Amino acid sequence: MTFDKKIVEILPALRMILSEEIVKVARLSVDADASIACVSVEVEGHQESDIENIKSAIAKYKASEGKLPGIINLKGVGVVAVANTPYQADILLQGEEVVDIKNEGRVAGKTAIITGGAQGFGGGLVEGMFKDGCNIVIADLNEEKGKEFAQTLNNMGKPNQAVFVKVDVSDAESVQQLIFEAVCAFGGFDVFISNAGVLRAGGLDEMTPETFDFMTKVNYSGYFNCAKYASSVLKLQTANRIGYYGDIIQINSKSGLKGSNRNFAYAGGKFGGIGLTQSFALELMPSRVKVNSICPGNFFDGPLWSDPEKGLFVQYLNAGKVKGAETIEDVKAFYEAQVPAGRGCTVIDVLRAVYYIMEQEYETGQAVPVTGGQEMLK
Repeated sequence: MTFDKKIVEILPALRMILSEEIVKVARLSVDADASIACVSVEVEGHQESDIENIKSAIAKYKASEGKLPGIINLKGVGVVAVANTPYQADILLQGEEVVDIKNEGRVAGKTAIITGGAQGFGGGLVEGMFKDGCNIVIADLNEEKGKEFAQTLNNMGKPNQAVFVKVDVSDAESVQQLIFEAVCAFGGFDVFISNAGVLRAGGLDEMTPETFDFMTKVNYSGYFNCAKYASSVLKLQTANRIGYYGDIIQINSKSGLKGSNRNFAYAGGKFGGIGLTQSFALELMPSRVKVNSICPGNFFDGPLWSDPEKGLFVQYLNAGKVKGAETIEDVKAFYEAQVPAGRGCTVIDVLRAVYYIMEQEYETGQAVPVTGGQEMLK
């Protein structure tokens, strides 16, 4: 199906207008029979007037029928179904009656975009949030793993849904396409988790300008791209639902809180990311969009650290970053000994921080350490 790009300026608002007790999913189809729609609205391409016309048509229907419409025909764009779950929306678009399905979990009914979500730490966040009832857009460069992961999650038989979208966060057009496809899939999203990142260790004598630029484009500019295009959808949603808050969460690092020897390109990008978070927060909080960073400690069990060929344990051993270390086990023991908790950070540690940020409505612009006491707030 081919969707009109203007839906990004309409569908997130429609999703909120038709959500009362809980936030719903809005699914657009260009193939559905327009005769099944409860309401038809002409779309002229002017965002404000189109949204006002939609509000007016919905209000008239509700006054007449005593309930909100489940299906709306946006003339010239497509037919939209709004329901509690993606599967219910699909059933409505087929002209069939919806059977109530209970979706349970701490983030049931929410929709999240998670970059770098096909594997590793991001994959852990995806799996945890999906199991807790969240609809997920898995955004990653690795198309094979991303599609396979989404299928695995959907095979669990839960009422929420996962979709994969290929993205390069360092490319602004790619991020715009990600936002568009997320809106096509779910009508909008409630939290954007900017998790994608790269790390290449090395000192000044080893780091090439090309590697430095690459890391900066992904870790720093990539976060800007994500926040820029995610914020427009989140602001559109908050403007059309009283008391609703959206979230942008950057997965930063403890390296964003303290310099890292022979790892300056990564630390510098993460320091800059916290500066972006604080600045974005000042700009967006008046629109009820919270922006926060989470700064995890070392995720020793993930591929970033433990990959036998490219992992940080190997890189740090080869770079001589840990004095006297002769094996990977020596490097790991050195880093574990620096953590008061005596272990590395895990996915569940960070997931709990994500939930805290989403659930509270007062804190923004924060860099939340999840480091086992290794780095503390100053």
